[in-house]
Amino acid sequence: MKYLSDHNKENPEILDLESLLDYQEGSVVSRMLMNKKIGTVTLFSFDKGEGLSEHTTPFDALVYIIDGKAEIIISKKPYILEKGQMITMPANDPHALKALERFKMMLIMVKA
Repeated sequence: MKYLSDHNKENPEILDLESLLDYQEGSVVSRMLMNKKIGTVTLFSFDKGEGLSEHTTPFDALVYIIDGKAEIIISKKPYILEKGQMITMPANDPHALKALERFKMMLIMVKA
């Protein structure tokens, strides 16, 4: 798989985050943009009502909402986020996501 970080560094590309990933009915779609030892950058799109069940990861993460509206639950506390907002998810804290309406997000996972 070719990641954005693999592109020619002498000719960087300007990209529009909203257009890099489409919505699919009844689905969660993802596209990894960067995969490095120190972290990853992944785009997700969620159809309304879709989500990710509660889970944990051993790394800190930052979620940025590109489009739409989502409920993000971190350690049993719900947060409602809309386009242009972001939140951090601490390593090892249980978290879950649910699309209150269709939404797109960028997940930045920090491994170092």
